[in-house]
Amino acid sequence: MAERSPTHLVLIPSFNPGAIVYETVRGARRFWNPVWVVVDGSTDGTAEGLHDLARNDDGVRVIVLPRNGGKGRAVLHGITLAAAAGYTHVLTMDSDGQHPAASIPEFMARSQAEPRAVVLGVPVFDASAPRLRVRGRRVSNWWANLETVGLGIEDSLYGFRVYPIADLVAVMRLQPWMRRFDFDPEASVRLVWRGVKPVNVRAPVRYLKPEEGGVSHFNYYRDNALLAWMHLRLFVEFVVRLPVLLWLKSSRR
Repeated sequence: MAERSPTHLVLIPSFNPGAIVYETVRGARRFWNPVWVVVDGSTDGTAEGLHDLARNDDGVRVIVLPRNGGKGRAVLHGITLAAAAGYTHVLTMDSDGQHPAASIPEFMARSQAEPRAVVLGVPVFDASAPRLRVRGRRVSNWWANLETVGLGIEDSLYGFRVYPIADLVAVMRLQPWMRRFDFDPEASVRLVWRGVKPVNVRAPVRYLKPEEGGVSHFNYYRDNALLAWMHLRLFVEFVVRLPVLLWLKSSRR
């Protein structure tokens, strides 16, 4: 297994993922050390199983939150602890088996080469991807590129990415949003607004069937309404920021 990194860790927010979370954590550990799991108020017994896993692997840390607060809140809790422990970057990945553990070293290497960048995963879909989800993300990606005047976000929704912790904490503490399904797209837009360079790296994504252990908490109406409200907020702020964003774009040419 990999040697412990003093700067970069894998952070896995987890809410009722079922047994697939153990495969996810073991997969991440094959390619990186350390791996932290933030159990976001899970009620499916996986917190206990993860503690058992951590007792046999000092490269795994399990942090349990008493109530479910959403992916963004779990990530914020994890990166706050990571910063206090001296870490500078986190790679976030979902606990449900969708994200490719084998791509962790490549993403971390890109981050280490450009520490101020946010390394964004660009999903490569296979036949398991629901067509509605694939088509729907194009809308969010269009808005994200409008809101950042095309500064380089290829995919705003894929949660497999490496964040510079200090920049992400600064962005999240300035406003109350980015705590649930809106976390990934709003984080990418606000980091670009902050001047953090997006680096896009392709990575496969798989959607597991229920018989394969797949669990999805995506709610089409609730989560799309949340995204619509998010982009409305961002667009209003984008209009105010437009002169600065245009200057930033011209300076990168």
